[in-house]
Amino acid sequence: MPRKFRSIALGAALIAATALGACRDTGKEQLFAISGKLFEFNYRLGIATYVITLRPLRPMGEGQVAVVNFQNPAGGDPLVVNQKIWPKLPHITLTSPPLTCVVKDKPYSVSIRIEDSSGTLLQSLDTTMTSSEDQTMLPDRPLVIGPKYELNPDLAGHPDGKLPDAPKPDCSKAV
Repeated sequence: MPRKFRSIALGAALIAATALGACRDTGKEQLFAISGKLFEFNYRLGIATYVITLRPLRPMGEGQVAVVNFQNPAGGDPLVVNQKIWPKLPHITLTSPPLTCVVKDKPYSVSIRIEDSSGTLLQSLDTTMTSSEDQTMLPDRPLVIGPKYELNPDLAGHPDGKLPDAPKPDCSKAV
């Protein structure tokens, strides 16, 4: 009988835990969750950018805007992007302008504000992003140019994209 009693008690405890788990706060006030984030290194174009993907948690309203502050790896003011949110899209992709001075394994902060059409804050998201690569791996200039991806004539004789006398970005104020 004690063995049977333990099984019943264990079963009751599991049912109670499941019921309590179902009662937890589901974050109904949250509109979006971060579903992906990465540093994109486009070797062909010679640029690096932040890319963050948001997944809607409930239907989106008309006129919403994402205001994103990306930490500037080169130092100085954050890079600010205002992006309209299209209600019928399955996800929202937020991309920064091209970056300089990205360092491998260094965390960079990103803050996202979701605002309605009048600028009222609906949700705030904060995260950090860490690159698995250093920006010095990119070529000094785009490897290809134009709509047909023609080889960049500036890089003739330099298939790795590195030019011996190319000016380098000033990373002395990098954070």
